[in-house]
Amino acid sequence: MSNSAAESGPVSSSGPVPEVPIRDDVIRLGQFLKLADLAEDGAQARDLIADGEVRVNGEVELRRGRQLVRGDVVAVSLPTGEASAQVG
Repeated sequence: MSNSAAESGPVSSSGPVPEVPIRDDVIRLGQFLKLADLAEDGAQARDLIADGEVRVNGEVELRRGRQLVRGDVVAVSLPTGEASAQVG
């Protein structure tokens, strides 16, 4: 199993925001955090959201089930810095 996503790590908000394609028209925030490699697993996604470390379009989001649509930007405050991704 390749570990390239973990080796490269999330992209900092100081650079371009990567676009992460989704299959359907919407995706739940917890699922997107995992898909975009902003969280390692569902438990970490839940904890990040509960701790107020996740912002959607610049506003803190505390609902793991928040539905995201293409164009939404998700940012996460991590111990290593801020990382973000855009729903594509």
